Amino acid sequence: MKAIVYERYGPPDVLELKAVEKPTPKDNEVLIRTHATTVTSGDWRVRSLDVPAGFGLISRLVFGVSGPRQPILGTELAGEVESIGKDVRNFKVGDQVFAFSGAGMGCHAEYKCIPEDGAVALKPPNLTYDEAAAISFGGTTALDFFRRGKLQSGERVLVNGASGGVGTAAVQLAKHFGADVTGVCSTANVELVISLGANHVIDYTKEDFTKNGETYDVIVDTVGTAQFSRSKGSLKERGRLLLVLGGLPDMLQIPWVSMTSSKKIIAGPATERAEDLRFLAELAQAGAFKPVIDRRYPFEQIAEAHRYVDAGHKKGNVVITLEQKNKT
Repeated sequence: MKAIVYERYGPPDVLELKAVEKPTPKDNEVLIRTHATTVTSGDWRVRSLDVPAGFGLISRLVFGVSGPRQPILGTELAGEVESIGKDVRNFKVGDQVFAFSGAGMGCHAEYKCIPEDGAVALKPPNLTYDEAAAISFGGTTALDFFRRGKLQSGERVLVNGASGGVGTAAVQLAKHFGADVTGVCSTANVELVISLGANHVIDYTKEDFTKNGETYDVIVDTVGTAQFSRSKGSLKERGRLLLVLGGLPDMLQIPWVSMTSSKKIIAGPATERAEDLRFLAELAQAGAFKPVIDRRYPFEQIAEAHRYVDAGHKKGNVVITLEQKNKT
């Protein structure tokens, strides 16, 4: 099968289209033939090792010291079940599914094996493969942070970076959970964020949300520009700052903030749960959640997709499409 492989950290040019061995499902796994995958900010960071302050060494220990331990990037996909292991009971050949491999990656390939009890779910019939491929990364990240932040109906939520992959998911999910949602984005993305259900939108090129006197129960920072030192005045008493993107210095403040105020910082990697994919699928089928797709690139042009993501201005998700014909 074909896969996009990288053998050293660096710019998008390190990515190569190569023939690799097609995986065989274990007894508890399904083999998925990929129709669509994505390039996320996570793929960019792992490929380049451009990580938040303080995490350079930790990232190398996790992903590979001298070079990538997992040579195939990609955390989410949608496709068709081609074969199943002998113990699989929940899926059958021909099922249309979407899946999230998380830190295990490996989705930038024509085929991927996933345990049936892992993060894999039936594709909502009203979504295309492209849309289904883009559910998992942003959706599960936002869900996990809202769960840890104990978001309640009626609370005021501000999403900083509301037009990105996690941000577009966070706006929709906060709205679904009954919050009053304010999105922060650039001028070009105001209409998009309004269309996702935001009650209010702040154009950061014209207004600084930390200086307008408004306060929030929850602030979600998806872009790393709303550190506690900057946004604490915008948090209500018992307010929570959800640092989807934060550096080590931000995380080291967590115990001190908890001891000295009623406010909290919640940070660290999101936990992957299979039930979250099924929940997102139900919302998508009901029309309450829809992944935003900015651009689509063919599989062979994935390096161009990485260059676009690297620039930091994508709206929602960048999807990679794979042709499906006579694959071996």
